[in-house]
Amino acid sequence: MDRPRRRRTYFWLMGTCVVLIVLAWNVVRFWSTTAAVVMSVVAAVIPPVAAFVGNQGALDGSAPPAGDDER
Repeated sequence: MDRPRRRRTYFWLMGTCVVLIVLAWNVVRFWSTTAAVVMSVVAAVIPPVAAFVGNQGALDGSAPPAGDDER
């Protein structure tokens, strides 16, 4: 994946995380605390996924040699 696409995906995921938290604890909790907690758990899983997606392939061209070639 190219860098602009990774950045766009990262910001969409993090934006989704923020929206889930805000909706869960300012709107949904009045109707269902269980749904608000589930939304919060989903929002808690998103940042590590976003970090993985944002960094995926970032070092492809700049990785150091593995050391197998040295003698």
